[in-house]
Amino acid sequence: MTIMQGFPPAPADQVTLGNWRSPPHNRWALHHVREIVPSAEIAHEPEDVWKLTLDGADLSGLGLAEALASTATDAMVVLHQGRIVFEHYANGMAQNTPHILMSVSKSVLGVVAAILAGQGQFDTAAPVTSLIPEVAGSAYDGATLGQLLDMRAGILFDENYEATGGAIIEYRKAQGWNPLAPGEAPSDLRSFFPTLREGDGPHGGRFHYVSPNTDLLGWALERASGTRYADLASQLLWAPMGAQRDAYITVDRFGAPRCAGGVCATARDLARLGQLIAQGGAREGRQVIPAAWIEDITRNGDAGAWDRGDFAHLFPGAAMHYRDKWYVTREEKPMLFGLGVNGQNLFIDRARQVVIAKFSSQASALDVPAIGVTMAMVAGIRRRLGG
Repeated sequence: MTIMQGFPPAPADQVTLGNWRSPPHNRWALHHVREIVPSAEIAHEPEDVWKLTLDGADLSGLGLAEALASTATDAMVVLHQGRIVFEHYANGMAQNTPHILMSVSKSVLGVVAAILAGQGQFDTAAPVTSLIPEVAGSAYDGATLGQLLDMRAGILFDENYEATGGAIIEYRKAQGWNPLAPGEAPSDLRSFFPTLREGDGPHGGRFHYVSPNTDLLGWALERASGTRYADLASQLLWAPMGAQRDAYITVDRFGAPRCAGGVCATARDLARLGQLIAQGGAREGRQVIPAAWIEDITRNGDAGAWDRGDFAHLFPGAAMHYRDKWYVTREEKPMLFGLGVNGQNLFIDRARQVVIAKFSSQASALDVPAIGVTMAMVAGIRRRLGG
């Protein structure tokens, strides 16, 4: 690959704000995001790193090499019972390389919200306007914070990743992920939310995937806690979890965080988050994530809302629900997972104590065949390691 090679690189090989999420430039850009978009640090605690031990496991015969290649995998870490049993890096990635999580960032926000709610500082039953009166009169009026967490707010917004115009393009410009057109005035996330003025159904209805909901929740968390989101995520999760490296999150021109997709972290640290959830939210005797919340997202999502919603076609035939920014398979041994465009994933099988963190740089935002390959690979690993 010649992208960003040379001093300077050839013009066709240069990564810019206009091409960083498109192939082939995304193969470099998705693990160099802070060089393209402004960011804020999510600090770890260097004196309290969760040590992960290496162990062997027989994963032969599962077709991992083929699956990793066909899904443009940049990194994958598999934990079993808290030990690393498989690790893979490609495309310039290494153990200490942060990679963008895309919408797995939403799942991170779900955890931060759960911790703050467990401390009595964030009421998910409250209307969003109780914390963000700036969106009164918009389509968000009447929606609760919990409905935003569950993606069940009735907001007219087309999450079309191939769109060349409309609200999603204005949203990308507001967050600083797309360049402005010549003569166009700069915007920002907080002024973007009130522009969503039309509903597409009742709040509390079907699962309707609207990324701005999560960025709005980040603002609400900041208001509730009096702390900017990057610092809040560090204080409540990243440091007590024992992350080995700082993470970071992209921010707009005024520092508002892109909670819906802008978190960047190493594969090992994402796996640590999965392991923390796999073991009930506790680490070394300290309860970091409320155990009751983990049980709630596992058991209490609305399957009917999922079946009527936007993404059921991505997982044909699967019984699922979505709760607090997490996807959940409704089976005897449920799996919790986060999903991000271009192939980002975190899978957690609590019963089998299997955690899989996977980063990719797929050419398409939502590659349905690649999702199928990934889910089949994950199912094979779960069966092999946990029966």
